[in-house]
Amino acid sequence: MHMSKCHDHVIARTALLIGCTALVLSLSGPGAQAQPRDVARQTLGAGDGWASEGTGTTGGSAADAEHVYTVTTWAQFKAALAAGGSAPKIIKVKGAVDAVSEGCDAFAAPGYDFDAYLKKYAPETWGLDKDLSGEPADSPEGLRRASADNQDQTIKANVPANTTIIGVGKNAGFKGASLQIKGVDNVIVRNLTFESPLDCFPQWDPTDTSTGAWNSEYDTTVVYGSTHVWLDHNTFTDGSHPDSEAPAYFGALYQQHDGELDIVRGSNHVTASWNIFADHDKTLMIGNSDSESTAVGDRGKLKVTLHHNLFRNVIERAPRVRFGQVDSYNNHFVAGPDYVYSLGIGKESRLVAEHNAFTLPKGISPAKILKKWMEAPVTAADNYVNGKKTDLIAVHNAEIPEETLQPDAGWTPVLRTKVDSAKALPGIVDHRAGAGRIC
Repeated sequence: MHMSKCHDHVIARTALLIGCTALVLSLSGPGAQAQPRDVARQTLGAGDGWASEGTGTTGGSAADAEHVYTVTTWAQFKAALAAGGSAPKIIKVKGAVDAVSEGCDAFAAPGYDFDAYLKKYAPETWGLDKDLSGEPADSPEGLRRASADNQDQTIKANVPANTTIIGVGKNAGFKGASLQIKGVDNVIVRNLTFESPLDCFPQWDPTDTSTGAWNSEYDTTVVYGSTHVWLDHNTFTDGSHPDSEAPAYFGALYQQHDGELDIVRGSNHVTASWNIFADHDKTLMIGNSDSESTAVGDRGKLKVTLHHNLFRNVIERAPRVRFGQVDSYNNHFVAGPDYVYSLGIGKESRLVAEHNAFTLPKGISPAKILKKWMEAPVTAADNYVNGKKTDLIAVHNAEIPEETLQPDAGWTPVLRTKVDSAKALPGIVDHRAGAGRIC
């Protein structure tokens, strides 16, 4: 039976409406046949954010059969990353891969003792005016550094160019790992749940603030000096180690987490779409320093698009921006009780924040959504707070006049696909973002 073009259109639309399935319909001969779709070979669509600029982002979609790997352990994953150089490769991750399966004790240098560390560097004996950088190798701090080096070498994984890393099914991901996308081009990371790495050996810095602070290493994912990176349908969370359950030592939170996603050091053309960032403090940073030495490499770069992401119960940095032309549209921000701010305006940033939805608890003012760190213009239009259209700049300037924001970032984003109604975002993003919901 002959099938008309109209009938073809109906079939195609029906396939789209089915949602996240492993099948697409294609016409072959007299009838339609269901054929498997390999999502691991999907590439970023044209016009889908900054990562589609220029050559676009294809990851490992062109990999031959010899360079497609399926991994279930951390050792297998690191071996797959190292194999084949920068030839296109696809790494499929099955299940939850633990980078710290042996526990923190496996990294401890001989002689390291946390109780001895606490005893020596207690403020009442060490004071708060001298840091620990000069401590010798056999001191508690020196042994902590050696232990931290052991963890660093184990949990960091360097991603080569032309790579796609994708989770298989709904429960794939990494626990305790730090993905390093460093100095490369053309990387795709999709459908993975990341439980933030836990720094087993945070450093005490007596000189950090007037009372001292614990500082940790290991961002979950770092895009460092890299270009054309697409991060899509991932979930970033602190998992079984939330800050709310962390102890305090020397009167300060024993902080064992750093960021969930950092895009830094001249990185460029990045799109982060349909991800969940949840239950974290310092969430997403674009540009890591105000220093002039860093600025030289960052100016004109750090072009990042964030769309259809869910920021749920994150305290700050969603994102904090320096230098970059960042387009944040169609994201849903759901604040928790410890909320500080969402969008940070930093040195020479050019942030455009449009068509977003914010859900704030009772008693938290929309004035807190924007945070001014340094003088830089910002565009913030058609944003909704608790279902009501709100001028974020006007409400900020009215309630926080000491941080007056200047409107108009000076550029208009054009690399956008469909822009959804901001009022509809809670129903769209909350049900479709994150790992296990890939389409």
